[in-house]
Amino acid sequence: MRSRKPTSSDVAAAAGVSRSAVSFAFNNPQRIAAATRERILSVAEDLGYRPSTLGRMLQAGTTNSIGVLFPQRLAQVMENPYYSRFLMGAGQVCDREGYTLLLTPPLQDSVLKAIPYAAVDGFIVCGLEVDRGEVAELDRRGIPFVLIDSDRHEGAPSVEVDDRGGAGEVARYLLELGHRRLAVLSIDPGPRVSERGYRGPLARRLAGIGDALADFGLDLSDVRLAEVPVTRTDGYRATRDLMAQPDPPTAIVALSDVLAYGAVDALQELAVDVPSEVSVTGFDDLAESAWFRPRLTTVRQPIVTKGRIAADFLISAIRGEDQHPHQMLGTSLIIRDSTAKPA
Repeated sequence: MRSRKPTSSDVAAAAGVSRSAVSFAFNNPQRIAAATRERILSVAEDLGYRPSTLGRMLQAGTTNSIGVLFPQRLAQVMENPYYSRFLMGAGQVCDREGYTLLLTPPLQDSVLKAIPYAAVDGFIVCGLEVDRGEVAELDRRGIPFVLIDSDRHEGAPSVEVDDRGGAGEVARYLLELGHRRLAVLSIDPGPRVSERGYRGPLARRLAGIGDALADFGLDLSDVRLAEVPVTRTDGYRATRDLMAQPDPPTAIVALSDVLAYGAVDALQELAVDVPSEVSVTGFDDLAESAWFRPRLTTVRQPIVTKGRIAADFLISAIRGEDQHPHQMLGTSLIIRDSTAKPA
């Protein structure tokens, strides 16, 4: 049977001091005599007492930790290399400023439920619409937060990339090559898209594709749209379905590199050559895209920089230095081997 852990009351009794003196010894040593503190620490060592880290954080009113709030389950987040790049940027700032980073996925399928259980000083909020309950809850609790891949919110800093310009550029490139039968592997917008419409980066990327199509006398109704979770497996499945339909696409515009990898997997399995028979493009320019075969044509966004700016904005907000800044980051088209003129 395990023995009971010693408490601050045990230390106080053994050292002949009050519980407040024990607290001072660990948290505010300047408030008691040096000899008293040494006696308390010596007794605590003999008893094997360790103060509660959580208790100390609550007393200080700070955790020196920031949370990254995700709308997806953690397994799905970790499957997407985009997030490892984003967290690298945020982690660089945390290392510099002495903060730790806590990943906060939904609790029992609810992002809202996860918020009260995260012992953090603020949140980087990834991919949540500004009118969702989570954002309102953070506002209500007065918790500093920064929005990433969302729409702008007047009460919080935000960071985004030029999704519309980037998606428009890659779609226009394919149209200039001569492609007219395009398919889009889109990010799953969630179950309420019919009533809410497309939001955030997805809306902007589809708008960019629409801009390019309009230049060629087309619109989004001329494009086959598959809405899938951002996993390589789902990109593979969606592409198999697209290629089984009459008049299959000659070009696939994937709204993430991970979906593009799955598309190429499916095409290779079907013995469809990329790019001579079907061109494939992505969005992100993950490290793998430069050595993937064929090397992937994609839209580069500065993912590490986005994570770094987000963490900088959040720590400034935590320290009361924030004026709700907004940062728009540029994108660029990276042309590689996965695209060509249609056969």
